[in-house]
Amino acid sequence: MSRSRGESARAIVIVAETAADIASREALLDEAMGPMRRKKSSEKLRRGRRPSEGLAFVVRDAAGAVMGTVRLWDVRLGEGGPAALLLGPLAVDPALKNAGIGSALMRHALAEAARLGHAAILLVGDAPYYGRFGFSADKTGALAMPGPYERHRLLALELVEGALDGAHGTLKAAGRKLKALPLTFAA
Repeated sequence: MSRSRGESARAIVIVAETAADIASREALLDEAMGPMRRKKSSEKLRRGRRPSEGLAFVVRDAAGAVMGTVRLWDVRLGEGGPAALLLGPLAVDPALKNAGIGSALMRHALAEAARLGHAAILLVGDAPYYGRFGFSADKTGALAMPGPYERHRLLALELVEGALDGAHGTLKAAGRKLKALPLTFAA
């Protein structure tokens, strides 16, 4: 894919993810994140679940191809704790890195989460990148991910001031479960 940065940044559109985007999104995630992406502790919270209602987005180029993706997931902060969102994965076509697509996706996702009334968002990521959107490890010290992770990479953003005050425990999956596909039997 050879596009100039300016051309790609001007010719994108952020839209709600649809079922038709699944194969393209999965291929993009494989390319951008590699084969180990399914082994991350964040994946344990996403497995068997659907993204939070209205919070799954893709970036399309002028031709309609998926160039970026982000999803937010419903979680609980500890056993019976308050609701929050888990952001991820955020990925952009590697050929378009540093074109502002990831930043545009982040700003859009955060604005939509706030508009929908969510109070806090957590993620596992690089503080220098996500810090510019307001994420930090300041309020995650008493929280944990299920499975291995690097503690300093567990970051949070309060959309409602004080939403993470007193939050503690291991994040738990919440929200909508994926529907099981009906089984069919050959005769």
